[in-house]
Amino acid sequence: MSLTLADARIVTPEGVHEGWLTIEDGRITHVGHGSAPSPGLSLGGRHVVPGFVDIHNHGGAGGSFPTGDQDKARDAVALHRRHGTTTMMASLVTDALDELSRAASSLAELCEEGLLAGIHFEGPYIAKARCGAHNPALLREPSPQELSALVKAARGHARMVTVAAELPGGLDTIRTAVGEGLIAALGHSDADYDQAIAAIEAGATVATHLYNAMPQLGHRAPGPIAALLEDERVTVELVNDGVHVHAAMLRLAYEVAGPGRTVLITDAMAATGLGDGDYVLGPMRVRVTDGVARLVEGGSIAGSTLTMDAAFRRGVRELGMSLPDAVQVASLTPARVLGLAEEIGSIAVGKAADLVVLSGELEVDGVMKNGDWISEP
Repeated sequence: MSLTLADARIVTPEGVHEGWLTIEDGRITHVGHGSAPSPGLSLGGRHVVPGFVDIHNHGGAGGSFPTGDQDKARDAVALHRRHGTTTMMASLVTDALDELSRAASSLAELCEEGLLAGIHFEGPYIAKARCGAHNPALLREPSPQELSALVKAARGHARMVTVAAELPGGLDTIRTAVGEGLIAALGHSDADYDQAIAAIEAGATVATHLYNAMPQLGHRAPGPIAALLEDERVTVELVNDGVHVHAAMLRLAYEVAGPGRTVLITDAMAATGLGDGDYVLGPMRVRVTDGVARLVEGGSIAGSTLTMDAAFRRGVRELGMSLPDAVQVASLTPARVLGLAEEIGSIAVGKAADLVVLSGELEVDGVMKNGDWISEP
């Protein structure tokens, strides 16, 4: 069955044009300019953008991926899909190894169903001095052997691991991750500039939420931030919620890295889509007040209540991104990080019909996944 979306402002990384597109069997089959050749569903001049891709997400709608609870995980996926995220990776946090294995094994089933695009181990191989909302008592020195066991538990669906490269075994664990087919990320790290360079040389290609949980950028001690920003091999994650990082620093990172090396992430946790109150993030207790999530003990920021549509809007309004560039950092660049850019991430013939219809104010009016409406405009 064919569906034509007409009278649309189609946004791609190359630009914006008035036009139409057709969808058959979950795929985009035509993308045209001007008036559609046949009647279809008129979008009345609203924007159509590719579905958002979130590579760092801990949950939402009361569900927390680190628990491995499949029903709650489904609730979280459904919540984020309604906000335009059609592809997402489940991020775990530091826990005992058996708990991490159990959660990864459980979430692997949702990966096999196509609800999740993979599993991210954000811990336990991180620095105590930069652990943020991770339980310091459960941190471990990086271990290639342990990582391989976690990868095995994920049954082929482990996609990324965050490592503090300066720790004993850190560089070897990064090399092992790359050898296992994982994306190696540097984060929650106390690395200096030279240690960050060594991590990149070992194979690290992602900066886990740049700026957060790492030494600050200094004019005599540039630390990992300068190393991560200046290396063309590294993609930097940014939490664009107005809480994690000041907008001026987000603009600085974006100006240096550009849309091809910048990805917007949510770092969302269970409270996303609900409201203030008490929640959990792995084994840690979290309290959300005025939409900001912090540990009950210690007060560290504990993820966010952000959704990708809000991050997209803030990218345009607060960071000065053009619509094509905002599409790239919210969709195409993260798709490339996951190795899925041939399948998703932009509006092009042959790609999956993962689409978001946005109003003139960039509010979500409709979401499509593989040609099926999640919410119809």
